[in-house]
Amino acid sequence: MEIRDPVHGTIILSDSEVHVIDSPEFQRLRSIKQLGFSEFSFPAATHNRYLHSIGVCHLAGRAFDLIFNSAVQGNVYNFSFSSEKVKSRLRQCFRLAALLHDVGHGPLSHVTEEVMPPLKELNVQVYAHRSQAIYQLGLAEKNNRKANHEDYTIKYITDSPLTEVLKQQFPDIEPRHIVCLIDKTIASPDDFFIDQGIDFRPILSQLVSSELDVDRMDYLERDSYFCGTNYGNIDVEWLLSNLKAHPVNNQIYLALNRRALYTFDDFLLSRHHMNLMVYFHHKGIIYEEMLIRYLESEDCDFRLPANINEYTHYNDYHLFEHIAHVKNNPWAKRIARRSPYRNLIELHNVSDVQRPQRIQQFLESENVECILASSRVRLSKYHTSSPEDKALPIYVVDQYDRWEKPVPIEQSTKIFKAYEDVRVIDRVYVAPENYDRALELLAKLQF
Repeated sequence: MEIRDPVHGTIILSDSEVHVIDSPEFQRLRSIKQLGFSEFSFPAATHNRYLHSIGVCHLAGRAFDLIFNSAVQGNVYNFSFSSEKVKSRLRQCFRLAALLHDVGHGPLSHVTEEVMPPLKELNVQVYAHRSQAIYQLGLAEKNNRKANHEDYTIKYITDSPLTEVLKQQFPDIEPRHIVCLIDKTIASPDDFFIDQGIDFRPILSQLVSSELDVDRMDYLERDSYFCGTNYGNIDVEWLLSNLKAHPVNNQIYLALNRRALYTFDDFLLSRHHMNLMVYFHHKGIIYEEMLIRYLESEDCDFRLPANINEYTHYNDYHLFEHIAHVKNNPWAKRIARRSPYRNLIELHNVSDVQRPQRIQQFLESENVECILASSRVRLSKYHTSSPEDKALPIYVVDQYDRWEKPVPIEQSTKIFKAYEDVRVIDRVYVAPENYDRALELLAKLQF
């Protein structure tokens, strides 16, 4: 099957992959917008997670081919698989993980995780197979926490009608192999990722989710394109062509050719700026805040089901249809009527400050209801990543300098240190009918 994509051009999917994307579970992603409420700020940002997921699958195939088909240059490692069958099987598993990495997203993506059920109700059986190393680190998930979209993703792949499609179309790949590349804490059931004593799971997992993954490569360019902004424009081709493999103790890790290091810096900065200028746009944030207030209201009866077959029917349209029929809840009515609170004041800081709280307290003492929203972002997950992510370093290699020893990427660039601080955007919103009065009151406030 050939797909014409405005971002990547022609995308080719195999007949077996087409069976996966034609499943109701994957088709559901057509009705889940990639950027949720961002279309109210950027009207063309109506693209969905369906096309994004196909784009990630496409980049996964390209990344695999460029890494493992390149000739040996300098001290850059190159691996010859024991057979084309093994190579093809690993490539296909990687493409499937990339294709299905977002299949469990709820309506409007992250915001409706507020009304997901407890994880234990989802009954994700594969979670019983957490790796022993994770248990030893005390990182095993507790079943009493709330489920999130990643849990639904694992459930879809391993225990749903989609599971049967995967088994029929890819008999040499178990669904559990696919989720091993999405969730680093799940133990592999066998030696599927090992060839000639070399473990390829680390690099494939990193390409699905890390500081340099194909997911980000797609959504930054795609979101930038549909929002009409330049912040997410990155040199994907140069990054892909400089991805390498680096062996450490019989495991293969993701590496980047040193000549693309500045492009990597730009890659991180592009994501950082997209967070600040697009993903945290004041209008999208206030709609999310109002939706959260509705979902947390006592009279809200919208809940996401634990039954995976029922969950397939829950998408953006289902949620908006529900909101349109809510009669008395003020937050639901504001969302339905497109009458959000207005942004009264916006403060940008590199640390938490008390000024926004003081403004809120002052206005509420004058009987002006406010919403205080704080958006926090860091350049990189490197500062806060989980132990299992830190156990999978990305290396920098140099094809021209045979004496240059490969080192973790954070030792080769200063960008992590330069942007170590958390960026905080504090906003105070008020109802539009109170906006003018709030401005007058603020003029009297002495800081």
